[in-house]
Amino acid sequence: MKLALVSTLTLTTVFLSGCSVPTAPSAGPSLEGVFSEPVGRSNATRIPNDSNVALGMVYSHNTQANRAYLQDYQANAGTGFGQSLLVQEIHDAYVATSKPDLAVDWVKASLQRQFGSVTVYPDMQSLQSARPDVVAIVDSRSQLITSRSSDIEANVSADFYDRNLNYIGTARGHDAKALSPVWADYKRSEDIVADIHEQQNIQVRALQKFDQSLSNLLTNPTSNISMLDNPQNKKPY
Repeated sequence: MKLALVSTLTLTTVFLSGCSVPTAPSAGPSLEGVFSEPVGRSNATRIPNDSNVALGMVYSHNTQANRAYLQDYQANAGTGFGQSLLVQEIHDAYVATSKPDLAVDWVKASLQRQFGSVTVYPDMQSLQSARPDVVAIVDSRSQLITSRSSDIEANVSADFYDRNLNYIGTARGHDAKALSPVWADYKRSEDIVADIHEQQNIQVRALQKFDQSLSNLLTNPTSNISMLDNPQNKKPY
C-alpha cells in the first residue's frame, strides 16, 4: 500500500510540475484604451436604473485579455511533459474552473436585472453613436493556479457614466486566497481537485461582492459611497 501511494504521489508531482497552464496577463488601468479624453464628474446624485433606462456596456482591455487568458488556460490545462500522467479529475477541475465568460455573463445578467435594456458595444465609438442613458465600462481580471503559484485572485468592477461620459460611480467585487502549493508531494489527487475547485469559489465570491456593491450604488446617493479617486484628474488615453 505504501509503495502504491508513493507512486501515485510521484506521478501527480510530475504532472503538476510539467503542466503548462498560462499565467495571468499584467493588468492596466480599467480605462486604458477606452477613453480618448479626461473623464469629468457627473452632476447626477444617483444612477438612473428603472425600466425605461437604456444602459450601454463596453468591456475594458483587461476584460478582453482576461477572457483570452482563461480560454488559453482551459486549452492548456494538463499539457506539457505531464500530459500522459494526467488524472482525468484534475484535468476536468482545471477546465470547469476557468470559464472564460463567467464574469462577463454574470455582470451582464446583474445589470439586466437593474436596467430596462443592456447592450454590449464593441467599442466606445459604437456606444457613443447609440447614446444610451447610462454607460458602464466593465473590468474583469483573474489569477488562477499555475505550476509556479497557488495564489488565486478575482477582481471585477463596473464604472458608470452618464450619456455625456461624465463619471457617476463604481461597483466592484474582489476576493483572493493563497493555497498551499498544489504540486506538493504530500497531496492526494482528491485534495488537488478540491484546491483547483476553490479558484471557482473565489471568482464567484468576487461576483457576489460585486452584486452587493452594485445594489449599494443604485440605492444610495453617489456622494455617500466609495468613488474613483478624483476622476477629473485621470490620465487621458
